[in-house]
Amino acid sequence: MALNFNQYAAEGNSFLKAYAKELGLGKDTEKAGRIFISIMHALREIIPMEESLQLVAQLPMFMKAAYVNGWNPKKKRPKIKHVEGFMELVRDFDGLSATSDFGEENDRIETYIDVTFIFLRKYISLGELQDIRDGLPKDLKSLIYSNLMF
Repeated sequence: MALNFNQYAAEGNSFLKAYAKELGLGKDTEKAGRIFISIMHALREIIPMEESLQLVAQLPMFMKAAYVNGWNPKKKRPKIKHVEGFMELVRDFDGLSATSDFGEENDRIETYIDVTFIFLRKYISLGELQDIRDGLPKDLKSLIYSNLMF
Protein backbone atom coordinates (compact mmCIF):
# COMPACT_ATOMS: atom_id res chain seq x y z
CA MET A 1 0.00 0.00 0.00
CA ALA A 2 1.52 3.27 -1.12
CA LEU A 3 1.16 6.28 1.10
CA ASN A 4 -0.20 9.28 -0.73
CA PHE A 5 0.61 12.16 1.55
CA ASN A 6 -0.47 14.75 -1.00
CA GLN A 7 -3.93 13.18 -1.08
CA TYR A 8 -4.12 13.15 2.73
CA ALA A 9 -3.10 16.80 2.83
CA ALA A 10 -5.67 17.72 0.17
CA GLU A 11 -8.42 15.86 2.05
CA GLY A 12 -7.38 17.52 5.31
CA ASN A 13 -7.38 20.97 3.75
CA SER A 14 -10.77 20.35 2.16
CA PHE A 15 -12.15 19.20 5.50
CA LEU A 16 -10.75 22.25 7.32
CA LYS A 17 -12.25 24.65 4.76
CA ALA A 18 -15.71 23.09 5.12
CA TYR A 19 -15.37 22.84 8.90
CA ALA A 20 -14.25 26.47 9.24
CA LYS A 21 -17.19 27.59 7.14
CA GLU A 22 -19.63 25.55 9.24
CA LEU A 23 -18.15 27.01 12.44
CA GLY A 24 -18.74 30.49 11.03
CA LEU A 25 -15.02 31.23 10.80
CA GLY A 26 -14.92 32.05 7.11
CA LYS A 27 -11.57 30.92 5.74
CA ASP A 28 -9.74 30.76 9.09
CA THR A 29 -8.60 27.15 8.78
CA GLU A 30 -5.86 27.60 11.40
CA LYS A 31 -8.41 28.45 14.07
CA ALA A 32 -10.71 25.67 12.83
CA GLY A 33 -7.81 23.23 13.09
CA ARG A 34 -7.04 24.25 16.66
CA ILE A 35 -10.69 23.87 17.61
CA PHE A 36 -11.01 20.47 15.95
CA ILE A 37 -7.84 19.11 17.54
CA SER A 38 -8.78 20.44 20.98
CA ILE A 39 -12.18 18.77 20.84
CA MET A 40 -10.77 15.49 19.52
CA HIS A 41 -8.01 15.40 22.13
CA ALA A 42 -10.52 16.09 24.90
CA LEU A 43 -12.75 13.32 23.54
CA ARG A 44 -9.92 10.78 23.48
CA GLU A 45 -9.20 11.58 27.13
CA ILE A 46 -12.70 10.71 28.30
CA ILE A 47 -13.65 7.70 26.21
CA PRO A 48 -12.36 4.22 26.98
CA MET A 49 -9.18 3.12 25.20
CA GLU A 50 -11.03 0.42 23.26
CA GLU A 51 -13.48 3.01 21.91
CA SER A 52 -10.61 5.31 20.94
CA LEU A 53 -9.05 2.52 18.91
CA GLN A 54 -12.36 1.69 17.24
CA LEU A 55 -12.95 5.37 16.52
CA VAL A 56 -9.52 5.98 15.04
CA ALA A 57 -9.93 2.90 12.83
CA GLN A 58 -12.86 4.62 11.08
CA LEU A 59 -11.22 8.02 10.65
CA PRO A 60 -9.59 9.11 7.40
CA MET A 61 -5.80 9.42 7.63
CA PHE A 62 -5.74 13.19 8.16
CA MET A 63 -8.08 12.83 11.15
CA LYS A 64 -6.15 9.86 12.55
CA ALA A 65 -3.03 12.01 12.63
CA ALA A 66 -4.83 14.82 14.45
CA TYR A 67 -6.38 12.39 16.93
CA VAL A 68 -3.22 10.52 17.93
CA ASN A 69 -0.74 13.42 17.81
CA GLY A 70 0.78 13.73 21.28
CA TRP A 71 -1.32 10.89 22.69
CA ASN A 72 0.08 9.05 25.68
CA PRO A 73 -2.38 6.25 26.48
CA LYS A 74 -0.51 5.45 29.70
CA LYS A 75 -1.01 8.96 31.06
CA LYS A 76 -3.51 9.27 33.89
CA ARG A 77 -6.86 10.30 32.46
CA PRO A 78 -8.93 13.11 33.93
CA LYS A 79 -12.21 12.22 35.64
CA ILE A 80 -14.67 14.32 33.65
CA LYS A 81 -18.28 13.77 34.65
CA HIS A 82 -20.08 16.91 33.41
CA VAL A 83 -20.28 18.89 30.17
CA GLU A 84 -18.66 21.89 31.86
CA GLY A 85 -15.64 19.73 32.71
CA PHE A 86 -15.42 18.56 29.11
CA MET A 87 -15.55 22.14 27.86
CA GLU A 88 -12.78 23.06 30.30
CA LEU A 89 -10.70 20.13 29.03
CA VAL A 90 -11.22 21.35 25.44
CA ARG A 91 -10.04 24.81 26.51
CA ASP A 92 -6.99 23.25 28.21
CA PHE A 93 -6.02 21.42 25.03
CA ASP A 94 -6.34 24.67 23.06
CA GLY A 95 -3.83 26.31 25.40
CA LEU A 96 -3.10 30.00 25.02
CA SER A 97 -5.51 30.32 22.08
CA ALA A 98 -8.51 29.16 24.11
CA THR A 99 -9.85 32.60 25.02
CA SER A 100 -9.50 33.82 21.45
CA ASP A 101 -10.93 30.63 19.95
CA PHE A 102 -13.81 30.00 22.35
CA GLY A 103 -14.44 33.27 24.15
CA GLU A 104 -15.32 33.50 27.82
CA GLU A 105 -18.88 32.16 27.66
CA ASN A 106 -19.85 28.56 26.97
CA ASP A 107 -22.29 29.12 24.10
CA ARG A 108 -19.60 29.32 21.41
CA ILE A 109 -17.74 26.23 22.62
CA GLU A 110 -21.04 24.31 22.84
CA THR A 111 -21.79 25.22 19.22
CA TYR A 112 -18.31 24.17 18.13
CA ILE A 113 -18.65 20.82 19.90
CA ASP A 114 -22.04 20.22 18.24
CA VAL A 115 -20.65 21.08 14.79
CA THR A 116 -17.68 18.77 15.38
CA PHE A 117 -19.86 15.76 16.18
CA ILE A 118 -22.06 16.51 13.17
CA PHE A 119 -18.93 16.54 11.00
CA LEU A 120 -17.65 13.34 12.59
CA ARG A 121 -20.89 11.63 11.61
CA LYS A 122 -19.77 11.97 7.98
CA TYR A 123 -16.80 9.71 8.74
CA ILE A 124 -17.92 7.52 11.63
CA SER A 125 -20.70 4.98 11.66
CA LEU A 126 -23.80 5.65 13.68
CA GLY A 127 -23.05 2.49 15.65
CA GLU A 128 -19.60 3.74 16.65
CA LEU A 129 -20.98 7.10 17.77
CA GLN A 130 -23.57 5.21 19.80
CA ASP A 131 -20.83 3.08 21.37
CA ILE A 132 -18.85 6.21 22.27
CA ARG A 133 -21.96 7.78 23.72
CA ASP A 134 -22.72 4.66 25.75
CA GLY A 135 -19.23 4.79 27.28
CA LEU A 136 -19.59 8.38 28.47
CA PRO A 137 -20.65 9.35 31.98
CA LYS A 138 -24.39 10.08 32.21
CA ASP A 139 -24.06 13.86 32.16
CA LEU A 140 -21.81 13.77 29.06
CA LYS A 141 -24.08 11.67 26.87
CA SER A 142 -25.80 14.84 25.65
CA LEU A 143 -22.58 15.81 23.84
CA ILE A 144 -23.34 13.20 21.21
CA TYR A 145 -27.01 12.33 21.59
CA SER A 146 -28.52 15.29 19.76
CA ASN A 147 -26.19 14.76 16.83
CA LEU A 148 -26.73 11.04 16.28
CA MET A 149 -29.73 11.60 14.02
CA PHE A 150 -27.70 13.41 11.34
